[in-house]
Amino acid sequence: MDLSGILENNPVTVSVPCRVDFGGTLDISTFYLPLAHLNPVGFNMAMDLRTKVTLTPYRRGRVKVSSRGFDSAEFDQGNAPFDHPMGLMFACAQYFNAHGVHIHIDSASPPRSALGGSSSAAVAILAAFQTVFENPVDPAQVAWLAHYIESSVAGVPCGVQDQAAAAFGGAHMWAWKMGDCGPVFDRFPVFDSEDDRKNFIPHMQVAYCGIPHVSKDINSRWVASFVQGKTRTVFARIIDLTRAFYTAIRNKDYTRAADLMIRETQLRQQMTPDVLDDTGQKLFDAARAHQCGARFTGAGGGGCLWAVGGQKDMALLAESWRTLLAEVPEAKLLDTRIDPAGILIV
Repeated sequence: MDLSGILENNPVTVSVPCRVDFGGTLDISTFYLPLAHLNPVGFNMAMDLRTKVTLTPYRRGRVKVSSRGFDSAEFDQGNAPFDHPMGLMFACAQYFNAHGVHIHIDSASPPRSALGGSSSAAVAILAAFQTVFENPVDPAQVAWLAHYIESSVAGVPCGVQDQAAAAFGGAHMWAWKMGDCGPVFDRFPVFDSEDDRKNFIPHMQVAYCGIPHVSKDINSRWVASFVQGKTRTVFARIIDLTRAFYTAIRNKDYTRAADLMIRETQLRQQMTPDVLDDTGQKLFDAARAHQCGARFTGAGGGGCLWAVGGQKDMALLAESWRTLLAEVPEAKLLDTRIDPAGILIV
């Protein structure tokens, strides 16, 4: 459908948050279906480094995508290669058979930072197209649609936690399972009130390691080892650690949460030693030295780490991290907070 006329006087803008996480990978059906008897869960917190997508008119028969950190690209309707660096975004437009549209993506998170930026952008794009077509924007439907489109073009198994965090916002433990007619998730809020959420702020930090992140290799090794039967007991332990982490954060037991974070990271390192790069390892060691926990985001291998701990310990860790990050180009502590909102239509 040609959207150039529709968008001429009514451009559409949608924004969504990114996320930090704990217990990832279990949101991939390769894992949560064989482990269904253990009730697999994941944990994430939406961050207010939001990804904004704006749809504006473009030439009839053409689709253009522009995003900070990438070269702009445009293709004829239906001819965009989905293995392009922005192929997921073109695939989202193709779902609606849309053309005559320019998709502008502006993300406040660093490019390829392992904060779920590409999946968040897909959620925002789909919600924007739903808005153009005056369809209801249901967060769960948009999250699953974004997941299935990404899975169909990625060439590797994909999870749904990034899309869920983008669509709903907030901080949750997610239960991944099969419903009556397909996969579903249940969500369990971490905080009972706005005050609880705000009071958590001094107990966490997020650092960008300054190195672009590519998750396929580490993710593919986790998948391969699980399929081969080598690491199923490890992921069963990660389920337990994730549930315990959720409980610790809810109970404001940050010493316990830090210990659980360290243990989960160490399990991942045993499977894939390069899940922490050199900078990430230094940040992780500094966290342990300050009685805090730290964990990579997403599939690791570069990108971001986040930390949890007591307020005084976290303040000391922040200074230590600033010193370490000053040695790496582009690396920095990120000024970010938990975002209670998911999809926002501007």
